[in-house]
Amino acid sequence: MTSKSLNTIFEEAVERVNAHTEPFPADILLKLYAYYKKATNDYSKPKSKKPIINAFKTNALFQVKKVSEDEAKQAYIDLVNNYFLYRE
Repeated sequence: MTSKSLNTIFEEAVERVNAHTEPFPADILLKLYAYYKKATNDYSKPKSKKPIINAFKTNALFQVKKVSEDEAKQAYIDLVNNYFLYRE
């Protein structure tokens, strides 16, 4: 790994996702959502107006409940890097 900290690389990955203008596939979005929430220690309830979306988000969060914050950051970074590998 480079001299950059995990937090810095994570923040860069978040910026990359936020700057992306095309829609992400739903499965990728749910993973990004869950890893981000876990990595940032944000346990607020999903806020979609659609109950089905809240259910999917809640399920995604449940799947990462045993992941540490650092593991979630690394998983988020890996997911972003793999997603953009052939798209830029």
